[in-house]
Amino acid sequence: MKKLIAASVAVLMTVTACSSGAYDATELPPKPQPKAVAPPAPAKPCDDSKALQSYAPAGASLDTPALKRIIGHGRLIAGVSADSLHLGSRNPISGQVEGFDIDMVKAVAKAIFGDENKIELRVISSPQRIPVLQNHTVDIVARNMTINCARWGQIAFSAEYYHSGQKTLVPLDSTAKTTKDPVLNGKTICAPAGSTSLDNLKKENPQVIPITADTDTGCLVLFQSGKAYGISGDDTVLAGDAAQDPYAKVLQEKAFSAEPYGLGMNSEDTDLVQFVNQVLEQMKADGRWAASYEKWLEPDLGKAKPPAPVYGRPLPR
Repeated sequence: MKKLIAASVAVLMTVTACSSGAYDATELPPKPQPKAVAPPAPAKPCDDSKALQSYAPAGASLDTPALKRIIGHGRLIAGVSADSLHLGSRNPISGQVEGFDIDMVKAVAKAIFGDENKIELRVISSPQRIPVLQNHTVDIVARNMTINCARWGQIAFSAEYYHSGQKTLVPLDSTAKTTKDPVLNGKTICAPAGSTSLDNLKKENPQVIPITADTDTGCLVLFQSGKAYGISGDDTVLAGDAAQDPYAKVLQEKAFSAEPYGLGMNSEDTDLVQFVNQVLEQMKADGRWAASYEKWLEPDLGKAKPPAPVYGRPLPR
């Protein structure tokens, strides 16, 4: 029995020693080396000098993919504002959304269907303008949207249909002369979220305190409730705000930005862009553009001529 126990202990010691030695001697597999990743390609420079270039209307037709899609669902779906007086706002009596921007998309609907009422107006906020085009929630956006190079990377634009500029609205008793006036330093100034107006305001006077609202009416409410000292934005929008508030005025300053308005469309719908550009050319030529401007904007902004279209953007292959 003692011999058996001794033999067992000897075997156990041998196994333990072998196991220990084998474990210590085993080499761990080398750690995998991360694969080299090529650096991202540098972004193409954005040239705002060519931002106004749109697709020439030559060859515009109803017999193209985007137009067939629109005809198929029986109406033009347009993203618009319902609270920008004179541009796109709801008439409190009729309940209809009306204004200069609305006239633009109604003309497109009439060119497609022969009836301007074959249109569905979907009210959107400023930050929604690009997403609703990218996901095809709407066919077109007419919501005082500035054409610029960066946005061309996300959506497509028609030729310019109105040239606006940014100014600032303040209380009637304000002594400020311009947006840069030191009187406005430290004052809260509202600008729509997701708009070029907000960026322009910060550059024009870094000493103001910018606050935002999703809609033009939102900024007006903040102003009228005393939460915003002023509003900065396109002169077209501010003219509508001043018309609604007798205690407000738009500063008589030179516009500190150029805001060329374009109708927005999905980047893939280049055929629709061409068609819309054809409609805009016809409106400018036959007097419909002038009649709409005279009705909605001339009383507040004075006389104006329609901007000349700029083409030359190459169609994607």
